[in-house]
Amino acid sequence: MLLFLNAAQLLLYIGILALLGQGLLFILAGAKRDTNLFYQLFTVVNKPWTYIAALIAPKQIATRHHPFVAFCVVAVLYLAVTVAKIEHCVSVGMTSCK
Repeated sequence: MLLFLNAAQLLLYIGILALLGQGLLFILAGAKRDTNLFYQLFTVVNKPWTYIAALIAPKQIATRHHPFVAFCVVAVLYLAVTVAKIEHCVSVGMTSCK
């Protein structure tokens, strides 16, 4: 169980950092962000998260806002997995959580 929680937490953490990086480059690169290699890399890495956000988000949300929705979803999932991991570690007495 702990291995599954650790793997889920790692995947979500990578997603959060990649979405933050894409957001930072969105601000810093300006209009030339589509030609920026690292922005394109973040776009490819974040494609699964933005696809999930597009499925979840209402139709009134613009497509350009889907990465922000994805960040919110991933952040909530990361917090939920962290709480589940803490509860698991407390329930087993912290013996296997070191």
